[in-house]
Amino acid sequence: MIYNQKIKLSIAWILSIAVFAFAGCIENNDDDDTSSDRTALYTKQPNKQSRWASFENPTAEKGKAGLENKGAKGHAFDSIKPGETKVLLDVHGSGVVNRMWMTMNPRSPELLRSLRIEMFWDDATTPAVSAPLGDFFCHILGQGVPVDNELFSNPNGNAFNCYIPMPFEKAARISVVNDSETTFIQFYYDVNFYLVDRPEEDALYFHAYWRHERWTELGKDYEILPQIKGEGRYLGTHIGVVVRPDNIGWWGEGGLKVYLDGDTEHPTLMGTGTEDYMGAAWGMPVFKSRYQGCLITDNKRGLHAFYRYHVPDPIYFHSDCRVTMQQIGCTHWETAHALMKKGVPFKAHSIFFVGEAGTKFVRLLDMDPTPELKDISVPEGFEHEYIFYYRTDDWSSVAFFYLDKPENGLPKIADKDDRILGIEGNIQVK
Repeated sequence: MIYNQKIKLSIAWILSIAVFAFAGCIENNDDDDTSSDRTALYTKQPNKQSRWASFENPTAEKGKAGLENKGAKGHAFDSIKPGETKVLLDVHGSGVVNRMWMTMNPRSPELLRSLRIEMFWDDATTPAVSAPLGDFFCHILGQGVPVDNELFSNPNGNAFNCYIPMPFEKAARISVVNDSETTFIQFYYDVNFYLVDRPEEDALYFHAYWRHERWTELGKDYEILPQIKGEGRYLGTHIGVVVRPDNIGWWGEGGLKVYLDGDTEHPTLMGTGTEDYMGAAWGMPVFKSRYQGCLITDNKRGLHAFYRYHVPDPIYFHSDCRVTMQQIGCTHWETAHALMKKGVPFKAHSIFFVGEAGTKFVRLLDMDPTPELKDISVPEGFEHEYIFYYRTDDWSSVAFFYLDKPENGLPKIADKDDRILGIEGNIQVK
């Protein structure tokens, strides 16, 4: 009996400690980006006024929704003609956009690259967000693939949902521009936000920027985010790759580089490979998870689409930030010589030998002079070799980040004709 009482007392003591520890975790979860404050589900928020903007209430004013057709379904969608800019939200005051949903007809990959989304904060004259609508909403390369991750949702391949919080201090304007020659006969949307009496302290502005290089430059890293000035947080990226059709080697050996706060020649952060950055390894299979995933691996057409969000692993910067990805592939001896013989852009920079003698990693660029691949032979005792080389492919990306100002100073994104190059397997070398 005494032994059982001791056990009960021990269990009670352990449980009490666990309860206090759990309570402490809840009390101090403000510093944990991965936690969700569920108390907000049932606590009063007297300073927040909920609003939705849609064609049923384009001004998002109180008591002004459903005015057409006597309260029945009167204006669920509208059309967007070629060259037209459709304003989705135009509101003054302080608040936070916390959800956007859209769909449209038609939705071809080319049209999703031709439709451009822009967002302006606090009456800025240049957009904080400028990107093809499809790539922004995780329809990377204009491909509608079902996905449900931390920031975006596309349940059946036809919808566009975004859950990124977007604070504004004085005003918010969101618009969609139709750069195509096609009329979108049905465009549906709603933008959900709330207004507050005063801006949230230390709130940063949301930004997104799209880039595209038809063929990347040999030996030069692809720039996901050109250098931006200010204080903020790099949130992540959507990336689309159209593999150069005459380069049959593996394309994804390049590592991510993040230049922070004065970095020039060398970055502070660097990864080990493209598929590694996306959370995979030894190749890029199709997978979808909360913060990282690969939506498309189409080796026949040479199309690849993937995403990565730095939510649990934040990347902060205090004066400037720049993000790039190395353009590196991997192949074997016979393929390498075949590529060079065909004149495919190719520059070997290291070789990894494997065999009975063990392993040997040769850094060609550290050798003086740098040898040509044709002058190198396989060392005795090694049977296998992996040649790492610079290559060129078609890369496009959307960079997501927060900044302490509503304008980022980045150039205007490419026009429609450049944006649609490489879409739907149109990968002829130009």
